[in-house]
Amino acid sequence: MENKDVILRAQNVNVKFDLRGKMLHAIRGIDLEIYKGEVLAIVGESGSGKSVFTKTFMGLLDANGKITDGTIDYFGKDDGTPLRLSDLKKEKDWLKVRGHEVAMIMQDPMTSLNPLKTVGDQIYEAVVLHQGLRGKEAKAKAVEYLRDVGIQEPERRYKQYPHEFSGGMRQRVVIAIALACSPKILICDEPTTALDVTIQAQILNLLKEMRVKYNLTIVLITHDLGVVANVADRVAVMYAGDIVEIGTAEEVYYDPRHPYTWALLSSMPQVGVKGEDLFNIHGTPPNLFQPIQGDAFAPRNPNALKIDFVKRPPYFEASPTHKAKTWLMDPRAPKVDPPAVVEKLRKGGL
Repeated sequence: MENKDVILRAQNVNVKFDLRGKMLHAIRGIDLEIYKGEVLAIVGESGSGKSVFTKTFMGLLDANGKITDGTIDYFGKDDGTPLRLSDLKKEKDWLKVRGHEVAMIMQDPMTSLNPLKTVGDQIYEAVVLHQGLRGKEAKAKAVEYLRDVGIQEPERRYKQYPHEFSGGMRQRVVIAIALACSPKILICDEPTTALDVTIQAQILNLLKEMRVKYNLTIVLITHDLGVVANVADRVAVMYAGDIVEIGTAEEVYYDPRHPYTWALLSSMPQVGVKGEDLFNIHGTPPNLFQPIQGDAFAPRNPNALKIDFVKRPPYFEASPTHKAKTWLMDPRAPKVDPPAVVEKLRKGGL
């Protein structure tokens, strides 16, 4: 895509946390472009750095964490001027970004909602703060957002408290509050984790609808590749603080190149065989307090090459839209076939 289509660009972003004098290298040199209007899914195990990385877009890192290298540029401002997010230090500067430019939906809606205020008041506040409306106009807009996210009888529900809503309905309310901020980028951090499968599908379909209606760019964070298969335009696979593979959803699902992506796909319950144990990835992610030599996934990769333990792989291109950091894509590498599950996905789909 051309530059005009890029809404956010991260270049060589490094994030470190100071934990009792020890430095934890949480994000290790990430490069990423996010395009206007797309749904980008960022997937990986817990602790891979998905949430930490996206929090840098909003200045939400914990006090002991900071960007130590690299740049994050935002191109979505109404006046067209780029904004270097990685240079922002003061809270008053971040307040101009949070909500109106970039908003976030957390995985547990109950912790995002104030139990002492009606859901209507909470949406109303966002409308007043970010759209400058007041009184009846603001209330009408808040009711409209409740209706948009699929809540029946929105006028009556407006006056109710969060505990009077089910988990799925609370997540819809949180989405309504985020929409009321009129953001350009909406970050959804594991938005369906606490919900059952049927409600998961409803929430993901709702996000797809809202993307079109409100011209949103959505970044969807998840540990489950299966959840985002029919929602994402592109998928970025994260491991140990780095994006190890990125491509269109079709490329990552049906032509994956990184052994970690193979392992994630093999771990999906929907590709399991009845009566057989589900696949699990042996070993544990690396200790990010220690420097990582070579490919971070090498100790868990049964197909690791000698060079994997010595030198960190660069990106190799599988197509103009698809690249992966694995020495297996080097022309000199021996041919290693992906696991049978990849062929199964190619034939049967998800």
